[in-house]
Amino acid sequence: MTHPLFRDDAYLREAEAKVVALTPEGGIVLDQSVFYPTGGGQPGDSGQLSWEGSEMVIATTVKGEDGAIVLVPAEPGALPPVGTEVRQSLDWNRRHRHMRVHTALHLLSVVIPLPVSGGSIGADKGRLDFDMPEAPEDKEALAEALNALIDRDLEVSEDWISDEELQANPGLVKTMSVMPPMGQGRVRLVRIGSGDDQVDLQPCGGTHVARTSEIGRIRLGKVEKKGKQNRRVYLHLDN
Repeated sequence: MTHPLFRDDAYLREAEAKVVALTPEGGIVLDQSVFYPTGGGQPGDSGQLSWEGSEMVIATTVKGEDGAIVLVPAEPGALPPVGTEVRQSLDWNRRHRHMRVHTALHLLSVVIPLPVSGGSIGADKGRLDFDMPEAPEDKEALAEALNALIDRDLEVSEDWISDEELQANPGLVKTMSVMPPMGQGRVRLVRIGSGDDQVDLQPCGGTHVARTSEIGRIRLGKVEKKGKQNRRVYLHLDN
């Protein structure tokens, strides 16, 4: 099992680690990882791995078996042997944009308080699919409400609850098609705001900015019809 350093500190950009396994497909498993693996609509991180005078570009990161996090090289090449001490370095600009978009999508689910049937995160834009029979009447009003939440500079924090507590509070889960990962005994919740200023609380394993103001200006893009009951709403980073 790989220890997820990104869970301890989403702002950690570099760290030392040890190679504990190599996959048959040519992936690298470390004992601890700053690289987030693809999941929950958020892409896997990219960056660089260096060791003993060698270096390798990491194209993406995926989940392996038994809690392993697998770094996928951009090109075939000599891999660091098991036991090698390496230094991992994130493509921080890309990761940080994922964090901004991901947090903005949580806020989008606040200004459009409907069940979510899907979602995707990119470095420049993201989208949520809503159980929404008709398109929003005033998209600009939604954009204004979204940017107003961002401008409130709300704190983004986390809590943990047990699997049983989540099952007893199904209203915390906004996604219709994907349940949060369970079976480990506890589930991570991402909270936006606190006390009377709390605006959102939902299960999430992804990386987020520390305060909403860090997201920056957001604009809403097109709204696509994806079925009788489904509308796909895009948002874009405006800088």
